[in-house]
This record gives sequence, C-alpha cells and structure tokens, in this order.
Amino acid sequence: MDQSINIKKEPLDRKGAFLYVSKHHAFGTDALLLADFAKPKLKDSYVDLGTGCGIIPFVMLRDNKINKAFGIDISEEAVFLAKKTAEERGILDKAEFLLSDIKNLPKEIGFGCHTLVTCNPPYFTCGKGLKNPDGTVATARHEVDCTLDDVLAAAFKLLNTSGRFCMCHRPERLTEILKKMSEYKLEPKRLRFVCQRFEKSPFLVLVEGKKCSNQGITVLPTLSLTECEEEVRAIYGDYKEGYKLY
Repeated sequence: MDQSINIKKEPLDRKGAFLYVSKHHAFGTDALLLADFAKPKLKDSYVDLGTGCGIIPFVMLRDNKINKAFGIDISEEAVFLAKKTAEERGILDKAEFLLSDIKNLPKEIGFGCHTLVTCNPPYFTCGKGLKNPDGTVATARHEVDCTLDDVLAAAFKLLNTSGRFCMCHRPERLTEILKKMSEYKLEPKRLRFVCQRFEKSPFLVLVEGKKCSNQGITVLPTLSLTECEEEVRAIYGDYKEGYKLY
C-alpha cells in the first residue's frame, strides 16, 4: 500500500464523527440515501459489498443503527482508508474491513448467516458510458471487476433465509435489476425512485430484496432532494455542517 496517497479527513457530523477519503475513494449522495433506505437494525449482522472508504457502514455506526459492520472491497487503498478511520475513531471492534474480490469471498466472513447486505455497485456495463482512464475510478463506475450478477451472487451467499439485500442503481437498468434479483432468489420487496425535482426524471433507484421470499413489492413515494426538505434533512443529519469543524 502506497502510504503517500493524498488523503483527507471528511467530517460526518458536528460531533466529531469522520472518515478518511481519497481522490479514488470518496462518496456522494447515493451512499447516504442507501444507508437510510436500508433501515438497519441493531441486531442485524451486516455486510457492505464494495465498501470503498466505508461510508455506508460508518454512517450507520454514527447513527447507532447497528452494533457491528463488515466492509469488503477489492481495492487495497479503499481498505486502508476504512481501517485507518476505524482505528483513529477507536471502533475496530465495530467496523471490520476485508480486502477481497466479492467473487471469492473469504470464509471468515461467514456464509448464509447475515441479515443485511448493502451495495453501491458500478452503474455502467462495459462499453456503456464514458470510461475513465484512471483504472481505479473505472472499476468503481464500470462493471470491470464486479458485475450485477457478481453482486447478487455474493449477497445470496452471505444472507440467511429472509435476509435483506439493499442496493442503489440507475433507473434505466431497473428491468434488468428486478429480473436478476428474482433469478438469484433475492425477491424485490421495496423500491424507491430519487429525483432532483418532481418534474425531472429520477436519477437513482433504491431497491430492497429479501432472500427466498414470496413475490410482492412495495413502491414507496418518490423522494425529491429539493422538495422533500424535511426528509432529506433527516437523511443527511448535520453532515453538511460538519465540514466547519476542519
């Protein structure tokens, strides 16, 4: 691991919660929305696939919504950042990060025993969208090392029966997503679109599936980031104010 990478401390609230990010591994609105949509419970046994800097687990831990989180990523830099955050915040007992390809998950993570898995996956198939020349960025945005099938197969392997899988993705791939989730026995149960304004098309879809469940999906009201101010404020917490601390 190159210790000379340019990293910075990104505050998560005004109370001192933070995480380390880098040029390659930062986060955006999608991750915060997914952390809220997943509705974690303290008793959940939780794994985040393609965790990056660990934003989703760290937000859940910040809000005391889970007792412990596992994060998995193929990037050595990402795992370094997440572990550094956990160590400096003194929560190594609550946040464990593993360097691994999700196609070859380590046995120590445990199979068929987790109750919640999340993933903010690469959105673009190879050949779609403008591919970034930076290999690390391309891996995060395009299905170079991790396809939708890989994510769903890993989630099925990790979850117990009735365990939940939550993911965010691009709305234009929704038909494919729902079809493949059913094929992997992660039956879609909740769905929500996110838009900037109600008159604009959604830019994100949040989907929850339940392992080996019956069919039947609930479509939640669309979330507008500019017009559902009270709910958006609750999702973000005081994250936007946290930067004033540093």
